[in-house]
Amino acid sequence: MINLKINNIPVSVEPGTTILEAARQLGINIPTLCYLKDINEIGACRICTVEVKNAKGLLPACVYPVNEGMEVFTNTKKVLDARRKNLELLLSVHHKECLSCPRSGICEFQKLCNDYGISDEHVYEGAKNEYEIDDSATHMIRDNSKCVLCRRCVAVCRKYQDCGVIGPIDRGFKTHIGSAFEKNLGEVACVSCGQCIAACPTGALQEKDATDEVWAALSDPTKTVLVQTAPAVRAGLGESFGLPMGTNVEGKMVAALRRIGFAKVFDTVFGADLTIMEEAHELVERIQNGGVLPMITSCSPGWVKYCEHYFPDFIPNLSTCKSPQQMFGAIAKTWYAEKMGIDPKDIVVVSVMPCTAKKFEIGRDDQDAAGVPDVDIALTTRELAKMIKASGLDFNSLPDEEFDAPLGLGAGAGVIFGATGGVMEAALRTANDWLTGTDTPAEKMDFSAVRGTEGIKEATYTVGGVTLKVAICSGLANAKKLLTAIRNGEADYQFVEVMACPGGCVNGGGQPFVPASVKNFVDVRAIRAKALYSEDEALAIRKSHQNPSIIELYNDYLGAPGSEKAHHLLHTSYVARKRY
Repeated sequence: MINLKINNIPVSVEPGTTILEAARQLGINIPTLCYLKDINEIGACRICTVEVKNAKGLLPACVYPVNEGMEVFTNTKKVLDARRKNLELLLSVHHKECLSCPRSGICEFQKLCNDYGISDEHVYEGAKNEYEIDDSATHMIRDNSKCVLCRRCVAVCRKYQDCGVIGPIDRGFKTHIGSAFEKNLGEVACVSCGQCIAACPTGALQEKDATDEVWAALSDPTKTVLVQTAPAVRAGLGESFGLPMGTNVEGKMVAALRRIGFAKVFDTVFGADLTIMEEAHELVERIQNGGVLPMITSCSPGWVKYCEHYFPDFIPNLSTCKSPQQMFGAIAKTWYAEKMGIDPKDIVVVSVMPCTAKKFEIGRDDQDAAGVPDVDIALTTRELAKMIKASGLDFNSLPDEEFDAPLGLGAGAGVIFGATGGVMEAALRTANDWLTGTDTPAEKMDFSAVRGTEGIKEATYTVGGVTLKVAICSGLANAKKLLTAIRNGEADYQFVEVMACPGGCVNGGGQPFVPASVKNFVDVRAIRAKALYSEDEALAIRKSHQNPSIIELYNDYLGAPGSEKAHHLLHTSYVARKRY
């Protein structure tokens, strides 16, 4: 152990611990701006500077390791003055539009300026760079006038997602974040995952806000506006209203959506159960009939787009199943529309997703089962929170209400789609029953090896005499490792699940913002995922093929999984895309 003092308080820590981490053990939170643990550890912003006895100059706490006998001071006049000076310099080239900025009130840079008493009168006068707003991408907007050059977005894009489509350009005062050859985001191989937005500490990056489109649809008397919410949304939405991380707010969310004015409030878990029916059938068919293996899941649109750009040779391995969002929309505008006697053209399907890539997915080709888009508008969890606040609803005081039937009914298997490994486990529950011809209780199926937030997991199961080697990965850098191993013959699997976002949908690019001060010390992914697994365990029906609404749909309309009608409505196609 290393023994040191921080603000004259003794502490013992493991070798390799940074000053930032050691101070945290004493309840001392040293401010940071550019730092993201294990992702962006570059000590660039110098907001975390501290004073160390006998050291020459101030040191960056986020990257400087402790040593024996060190004496650290985190709040001396010299330290506080340096932090203020750095903030003033950053603010001097920042477009101060806080009132109209979507990050106002949850901006890490704004909070630091408030904490250190920085106002306009302290800001240096001088030149500012002018940038055009880049709104070329389907899912997001980039405004470099609000960028503080922390490079967190760059690190996430490169290390988490293996895309690296953004980086620093030019030098000195002209340095800015952009794409190669100053291309717009819409022109490069961005996969729309939104992890850069989640990493940004300011309003420089934001999703394209579609709430005005939803308000317009709700005001149109000729339209029937339906809403569906993904399972991960209920595990994250409460954070926008001050509730503890991982609080399941399903009931209050449903109540809020009804009060906003949606005609019906449905659960994307229905679509997830439907996905499992088709995906499990497809897997069994491929195994028994010599199809392309491993079959790889297609629920994550960020992953699908990554595959199309970076690993097009694996397109035949992708399941042809649409995502739960799109399957839901397809059924809403066919089966449900027929049952209710509504013209599909008069139905507006709104989805609330933890994912910005869903904004891209709704515009993909071959996603229009009824001759109109399966889903019309995709919102993020953050956009839903914005609508709830604009409606004047006291979210935390709302009663718990239930989803509407039949498209609001789902099994526990669909609920866990929001966590990495959830799709795999759900599919295995159904495939096991189909291959064995039995009804094994979900609680007696041991699929624990596919759970957890590790980047890559693998397991082997024997189901109905068939040996299934499976792999699960989240984060596209991990997908690259896994696919490369498969391509090189170093790994052999029958079924692979890939989620674009590390930890799965619970950590999607559209979830409520979590400041670095929390991310660096709390496993956000595990806490949110726990809410979904707890709901799954509490449900009476935990297998997709036992969902009575799914059974009704197949009996009345689709016939059977993999039928011609099911294939027409619920399956899709992919296309190789340029990388450069």
